[in-house]
This record gives sequence, structure tokens and C-alpha cells, in this order.
Amino acid sequence: MSAIISSGALRRRSFFTAYKELLKLGVPVLLAQLGNIIVGQADTMMVGAYGTNELAAAAFVNNILLVPFVMIMGFASGVTPLVGALFGAGKPGDVGRMLRVGLQLNLGLSTLMVLAMGVMYFFLDRMGQDPVLLPLIRPYYLIVLGSMFIGGIFFPCMQMCNGVTDTATPMWIIIGTNVLNITGNYLLIFGKFGAPEWGLTGAGLSTLFARVMSVVVFISVILMAGRYRPYRTGLLQGRGLGPMRRKLFATSWPVMVQAGVETLLWSVGAVMCGWFSKQQLAGYQVVVSISQLGFMTYMSFCTAVSIRVANYAGTRDIDGMRRVTLAGLHLSLMLATGASLLFLAAGDSLLHMFTPDPLVIHVGEALILPLIIYQYADAIQMLYANALRGTGHVMPLVWISFICYVLLGIGSMYLLAKEAGLMSKGVFYSFCVALFVAAWLMRRAFMKELGVEQLAKKQVKNSDY
Repeated sequence: MSAIISSGALRRRSFFTAYKELLKLGVPVLLAQLGNIIVGQADTMMVGAYGTNELAAAAFVNNILLVPFVMIMGFASGVTPLVGALFGAGKPGDVGRMLRVGLQLNLGLSTLMVLAMGVMYFFLDRMGQDPVLLPLIRPYYLIVLGSMFIGGIFFPCMQMCNGVTDTATPMWIIIGTNVLNITGNYLLIFGKFGAPEWGLTGAGLSTLFARVMSVVVFISVILMAGRYRPYRTGLLQGRGLGPMRRKLFATSWPVMVQAGVETLLWSVGAVMCGWFSKQQLAGYQVVVSISQLGFMTYMSFCTAVSIRVANYAGTRDIDGMRRVTLAGLHLSLMLATGASLLFLAAGDSLLHMFTPDPLVIHVGEALILPLIIYQYADAIQMLYANALRGTGHVMPLVWISFICYVLLGIGSMYLLAKEAGLMSKGVFYSFCVALFVAAWLMRRAFMKELGVEQLAKKQVKNSDY
């Protein structure tokens, strides 16, 4: 009996330690994400206050360019598990070399993405949007596109910091540049304190300037801060990086595809909402902005799970990987519940904060229920996607994403939104379908990666004797 009690107490202490680890890493990420939420909400509120046309135009551009932007971010996230494993194994020189390789590959990818989306600029008038929006869409598109290149530097630096368990530095940089962005929005959208009144174009210029400053600060920290001195020798070494480059590419491209394909579903949703009316598109954008209150919070602890799984993978600690993932699942579900209760209790009030247009508010009210439904599926699929990234074995993310977000997600979206006539409500219900299936498949893939299924089968077989 005492052995059973001590075993149970040991498990509780192990989980308590896992919660502490995730909180220590996740809270700075959460604060940084809250900064992103605030600036995203402020952007949408300010643009929405300026006009419904501007809000609809921003929704279209942001959702179109979100796919390549998230793919750049996803590709950079391949740095985290590799740096985390090297950090856990005590190899600071290799950590610096991995950052150098990450910067090389991500800058190359960012350049390709900017060129590809530059070609799409010439086809904006063929995507079924209200013609009155095109004069607003075109200049804003070019400005936001120009800021995308900066992600090729920012995201590898951020992921390297996360990999060495320094989540506080990215937090402060993101918060600082978000404050800068909000200030620029206020000045340039509305023309305050003698600044020109540029409306949506002003919002784009403010975002561009804030992103440039974030990169300047990040590079300064890595090259000058004492904490990063052990990594700088490897960072400045430019030879013999071929094997490391191939390893990073093999780890990163499946994550990039998974992130891009998942985001594609939301971008297609925006385009499809624009088929129906600019109010449907604007309402869709407002509710997507509100949804960030849930998404960004549990994403923070999912990022922490990825970091800790990578650290445990570096020492081949399977029990640690399993334990920290289960602890992350508990935290994610708790946060999803909190977000759902907020949307249920204050959804209407949140909508009125973004726009005074009664037609847009009416559209948004119909989207609150499906928004609540998909919180749990989104939290679970994100948790297991990040856990898989931490293991470094990310190929399952590719086929799961293609099945769930392209075939099932876009297919059900067309049927529900277009054929069934549910419009933006059908778009949101298609998200629920895709995310629930993805959550189930990603959990199975992670369990298989840890050998849980094989262990269970072996235990069943042994019980037959």
C-alpha cells in the first residue's frame, strides 16, 4: 500500500513539475501573444472605426497574405526542436550554427514568397470582391507584402531564443514593437497630432515600421547581450553547414506545409465570405479577430510544450515528453474553456467594440456559436501539432493537414456556405469539422511516435497468457 501511495505521490509531483515548467516558459510567450492580440484588436478596431469598406479591404488583404506569412513562421519553427535538442545536449556552438542556417533558409523562403505574392497582385480584381474595395486593397496589399520579408529574420531569431528557453526576450521585443504599431496606427489612420490622415494605408505603414524595428532590436540583442555570447562563435561560422542545413530543411518544410495549409482554410473562408457581401466579409474578420483571444492564449502553452518536448527529446526521455504533453493538454483545455465562456457571456459587447455597423454586427452574432464549438478542437490539434514538432518527426503533419484542411475543410466550406446558403456561418462550421478531425489524427500520430500504441498492444497480448 505504501508503495502505491508513494507511486501516486511521485506522479503528482512529476505533473506539478511539468506544470511549473510550462508556466515558466509559457507565461512570457502568453504575454507576448497578448501583446499581439492587443495590437491585432487595435488594428481591427481602428480600421473598423474609420469605415466598413476599409475593414472589409483589410480583412481581404490580411487573410490572403496570412498564408505565406504563416508558412514563413512555420518554416522558422523548425529551428526550435533542433536548437532545443542541442541546448539540452550542451552544444552552444551548434546552437549558433543552427541559427545561422535558419536565417539563410528563411531569408531565401521569404524572398520566394514575396515574389510569388507579388505576381498575385495583378489578379486581385479577379477574386470576386466588391469593386469598390479595390482602390483600398491595392496599396495596402503592397505595403503588407513588403513587410513580409522581415519575417525571414525575425522568426528564426525568436525560435532560437525559445529553443534555449529564453522566452522573455521575444516577449519584451514583441510588446515594445506592438506599442509602436498601435501608436503609429492612431497617428496615420486618423491623422492625429499633425500626421497625415492615410486611413488603411496608414495602418499598413505603421505595421511595416514596427516590424523593421523588431528585427533591429532582435539582432542587437543576439549580437550584444551577454546571455548569447556562447552562441555567437557558431553564428559567425560560415563553413561546413551543409549537413545542418539539410537537417533543418527536412524538419522545417513539413511544419511550413502544415501551417500554410491550415491557414489556407481561413484565407479561403475570407474570400468566400467576400462573394456574398462586404458586410459578410467584415463580420467574418471581426469574429476572427475576437477568436484570437482564445487561439493566442493556448498557443502560448502549446509553444512551451514544443520547447520542453524538444529538450526531453535531446536526452531521449520518453516519459518526460509524455508527461509534459499531458500537462499542456490540461492547460490548453482550461484556457479553451475560459475563452468559450468569455465569448458566450460577452460576444455581443465584443462585436460592438469593433464596428458601429449594425449589418456587420448582425453577421458577427450568428458566428459566436460555431466560434465556441471549435475552441476545444483547435486547442487539442494545436497541442499535439506542437508536441510532434518538438519530437522533430513532423511528416504526419503534412498528410493530416492536407486531408483535414484542404479536402475536408474547403469541401465542407463550399457545401455549407455556398450550396446550403449559410454564408459566413457555414464557413465557421466548416472550421469545426476540419479541426475536430485534425485533433483526433494528430493525437494518434503523437501517441504512435512515442510508441504508446505499440506498448498498449503488447500489454494486451501479454494479458492473454
